Amino acid sequence: MTARSDRVLLVAAAAAALGGLAISIYLTVVHYAAIPLVCTTTGIVSCERVLGSPYSVIAGSGLPTSAAGIAWFSVSAVLAALQLGRPRSPRLARWHLVWSVAGLGTVIFLVFVEIVQLGAICIWCTSAHALVVMTFLIALTRAQSATAANPD
Repeated sequence: MTARSDRVLLVAAAAAALGGLAISIYLTVVHYAAIPLVCTTTGIVSCERVLGSPYSVIAGSGLPTSAAGIAWFSVSAVLAALQLGRPRSPRLARWHLVWSVAGLGTVIFLVFVEIVQLGAICIWCTSAHALVVMTFLIALTRAQSATAANPD
């Protein structure tokens, strides 16, 4: 992988993290401020049904899953930024991959809940999920490249 393509991937990872952070903040504000959600409420796409379900909070705690999204995307942004400063660090690339695997596992569970348990999809959630998958694919590509080029 060239240094330029590596940098493009890191910028894309940072942009995905910032986009996911914005979505997570919006959903958290909606949760606590009880303001109307910008989303359809009919048919299979029903953010209201998803975000009003018991699964929208972490283990019945009252803390919305979107707050966990704020934390996940924040760490992801920091990992991408650190790698922009040290683009050839296999260790940082591996940590980013480990972090993105944790995010991907969570996304798989949440998509299962939306489709199977609730029978509805939240477009905001799906957008955040897509950004997690994008981050995973970037982290996987970079970790493989960094390890092949410079194993620790």
